[in-house]
Amino acid sequence: MKKLLATAVLFGLAAPQVATAAEEVNVYSYRQPFLVEPMFNEFTKETGIKVNVKFAKAGIAEKLQQEGEYSPADVVLTTDISRLVELSDKKLVQPVDSKIIDANIPAQFRDNEDEWFALTLRSRNVYSSKDRVGKLPASFDYSDLAKPEWKGKLCTRSGKHPYNVSLVSAMIAHNGEAETKTWLEGVKANLARKPQGNDRGQVQAVKEGLCDIAIGNSYYLGKMVNDPNQKAWAEAVEINFPGQQGNGTHVNVSGMAMAKYAPNKDNALKLMEFLTATAAQQMYAEVNYEYPVKAGVKRSELVASWGEFKADDVSLDEVAQYHQAAIKLLDEVKFDL
Repeated sequence: MKKLLATAVLFGLAAPQVATAAEEVNVYSYRQPFLVEPMFNEFTKETGIKVNVKFAKAGIAEKLQQEGEYSPADVVLTTDISRLVELSDKKLVQPVDSKIIDANIPAQFRDNEDEWFALTLRSRNVYSSKDRVGKLPASFDYSDLAKPEWKGKLCTRSGKHPYNVSLVSAMIAHNGEAETKTWLEGVKANLARKPQGNDRGQVQAVKEGLCDIAIGNSYYLGKMVNDPNQKAWAEAVEINFPGQQGNGTHVNVSGMAMAKYAPNKDNALKLMEFLTATAAQQMYAEVNYEYPVKAGVKRSELVASWGEFKADDVSLDEVAQYHQAAIKLLDEVKFDL
């Protein structure tokens, strides 16, 4: 029997079963296919490891809980710091020890316990009408959104959308709950209409004269510029980076984590390291107009044209701690009503 096994291995008859198990990695992703598939294809080309992806708009944490130790998931890709922290809080991910990832991802943008890592940044900007307002002064800060001069002139999506919850959480981190509540009351008083729609819809509202300023993520401007149906919206606004003389502009992230029961742990680590490397970071930047997390990676030409900015240096771990407090304050001021 030993002789037969040795012969089988020698001629490659036993090898395929081992190779098949070693040459795949399973990903659960909130990120859209067009964003990640080019990177996965490049990863497979370089390593020979096949990437199997399940895309979802919601419910990944619940799915991982239901699957438990039988889950096929190796890596989870998601957007927003709250979703990353949710995976960690529910003990659905595991720590990752990698010198490569640590070297590529600044400490500010990864979990203190190495259970999640940011891959890209998106800034929370204020857009202003080119015709009616122009570029906002360099001193403009988020606190100014509550000033009476903007009464009836501000548009935003729901306060409870993760992008806005994250911004409110950062305000709490800097200023405390009481001051942040007062700020929220002022912002609500300045709204031109009930919070609604998405970030692009706020820029459209500025174009149509419904409001003079609006809150939105940076990468949507890139998307609108390259959409023939929305280009006029983008051309009607200036992009402003609040907090440049204060704490800096609030940033949120897309990120990754290794699933708790990853069956292909070694391949999962290889993929995670690949996603933090220069080539993948550059692809992210070009395709979705986001900011690379790795220092020194070139931004897309369009994003670079928006100018440099100072990002808020508060730890995303700390911001995430105030998620529930932010929701509580939004409820108390009846922000969306």
